[in-house]
Amino acid sequence: MFGFNKKATLPIINAERPNLFARLRDGLGRTRTGLFGGLTDAVSRQKNMDGMLLEEIESRLLSADLGIACTEQVMQSLKGALRSTNAGCETVLFDCLQQVMLQILAPVQQPLLIPAAAKKPFVILVTGVNGTGKTTTIGKLACHFLGQGQSVMLAAGDTFRAAATEQLQVWGARNNVPVIAGQSGADAAAVIYDALQSARSRNIDILIADTAGRLHTQGNLMEELKKIRRVLTKFDSDLGQEIMLVIDAGTGQNALVQARQFRDAIGITGITLSKLDGTAKGGIIFALAAALGIPIRFIGIGEQAGDLRTFNAADYVRALLAIES
Repeated sequence: MFGFNKKATLPIINAERPNLFARLRDGLGRTRTGLFGGLTDAVSRQKNMDGMLLEEIESRLLSADLGIACTEQVMQSLKGALRSTNAGCETVLFDCLQQVMLQILAPVQQPLLIPAAAKKPFVILVTGVNGTGKTTTIGKLACHFLGQGQSVMLAAGDTFRAAATEQLQVWGARNNVPVIAGQSGADAAAVIYDALQSARSRNIDILIADTAGRLHTQGNLMEELKKIRRVLTKFDSDLGQEIMLVIDAGTGQNALVQARQFRDAIGITGITLSKLDGTAKGGIIFALAAALGIPIRFIGIGEQAGDLRTFNAADYVRALLAIES
C-alpha cells in the first residue's frame, strides 16, 4: 500500500467522515495492490519513465480490468503529461492518474435520490446474474433508505432459488420492514404486483423488489424481467422506477457484456458494484463508466450494512491511490 503527501488535486475529504474513508480505502486494498503493488518503488528509483516502465504500467492497468479503451486513455494522458513537464516521474504518474481517473468516473457519479413528490411507492427493481449478491444488496439498500427516514417494503420476486425468500425475510426482520412473498415457483410478476398493492395501501415510500438471478444469455428469463416491467407500468404508468443492475466487481470484462445485455433488454438506470473488497480487478468500474455511462449508484466494500456506499468519484480515486488529504 502506498500514499504520498503532495498537494492533492481532488477535493479534500470531509473531516467528519475519516472512518468512512478509511473503510473505503481498506476495502479497495486488493484492487490498489493489483494496480500499484511494487510499482511505486520501481517508479521512485527512476528520474524518467522509459519504455519498459510504461509497458509495466500499461500491463497493470489491463490486469486490473480497466479495459483497452480506458487503459489507452490513461496512457495517452500520462505520455502527454511527461512531455509537458520536468517534474519527477513519480509526481507525474500519480498526479496524472488522479486527474484521468476522476475524469472517467465523475460523469457516472449520480446518487439515487428519491424525489419528495414521487408517487408512492418508488420502486427499485434489482437484477443481475447469479451470485452477484443481489439479495444482500437489497438488505443493505433497505438500511440505507431507512437511515434517510424513508419507509421501506421488500418484495421476494426471486421465486426460483430456494433460499432467496428466506434470506430476504431475514433482512426484513433485521430491519423491521415488511416482506411480501409468494409460494416457491410462483409467478414473479404476480408477487411484485401484490407487493405494489400492499405498499400503496400502506403508504410505503420505497418498494425494493428482488428478482431471480439469470445469465444475460437466458432469453426466457430476460423475458420474465420484461414482463415485470410491464406489470409495473400497468399498475401505475407514473410510478417512479429504478432498474438497478448488481455486478460482482470480480467478474472482469464480462461485466461489460452483462451490463449491455441487461440495458438492451430492460433499460438499466443504475449500477451497484458489489464485492470490491474481494477482488484485485476492481478497475472494471472505469471500463463500465467509460463504455456505458450508466450511473453508478452504490459500491459494496464489505459485509456490513454500512459497507454499501453511495458512489463518490473523488473519494473512490483518493481511496484507490491512498491519498489521505
